[in-house]
Amino acid sequence: MLEGYAPGYGRDAVSMMAARTAAERATFAQPLFRPGTWVVDLGCGPGSITLGLAAESRVAGVDLDAGQVALARAAARRAGRSTVDFLVASAYDLPFADASVDVAFSHGLFEHLSRPANALAELRRILRPGGRLALSTSDWSKARLRPKTANVDAALRGHYLLRRRAGGDPFAGRHIADECARAGFTEVVSRARYREDMSYRDLAKYVESRLDQAIADPEFGRDRDQLASAARSALVWTRGGDGDFSQCWVEVTATR
Repeated sequence: MLEGYAPGYGRDAVSMMAARTAAERATFAQPLFRPGTWVVDLGCGPGSITLGLAAESRVAGVDLDAGQVALARAAARRAGRSTVDFLVASAYDLPFADASVDVAFSHGLFEHLSRPANALAELRRILRPGGRLALSTSDWSKARLRPKTANVDAALRGHYLLRRRAGGDPFAGRHIADECARAGFTEVVSRARYREDMSYRDLAKYVESRLDQAIADPEFGRDRDQLASAARSALVWTRGGDGDFSQCWVEVTATR
């Protein structure tokens, strides 16, 4: 695992990432994108959001995963977007000059970072004075699940443990606005948006598959009993009936 990031989440997660668009994920940030602005999308993944950020702007997508960057570059070529570039780099060491970027955007990354304060400091470094920050990160503590049975709760506790073991924070959205303020950003505005990222049953299958992978990994020896119990609960969940799931995404805008 590369330091500071959660490990890959499998093919299903990659497919979900590729289906994300700026129209649904970056609506809150659209007023910040003006013709001629330079935008950096941190944690761009396969580039599906990046390509829709600003048609008349210069956009740089950044991701630590070289495979994701290769997919993003191929998507940009197919779309004929010559003003979009994709780079492999760490959130803690961005290849941009001080005070050179107009807008820094990030979706679905900060819940996977072990050092979010360092990443925010790096974004503040590259933003020009008056530049804008727009980021969205999930808060599993406010996710809506109905029904939320004892087995659902137990399975999700195992899921949260995996996130933490990978260096992330499943409840990152709960305090991301405060972290932006501590990093020196001003005019911090935060709002929660609920979105049906996947179905209730698909979430159950996803959590079960992650737990099954974990208990087969010797690295999780000291947590295996808890994870095995969570996996059994996830199996019961997957065999249950349908329900409703919507994720809480905390969207923050701020000024450098």
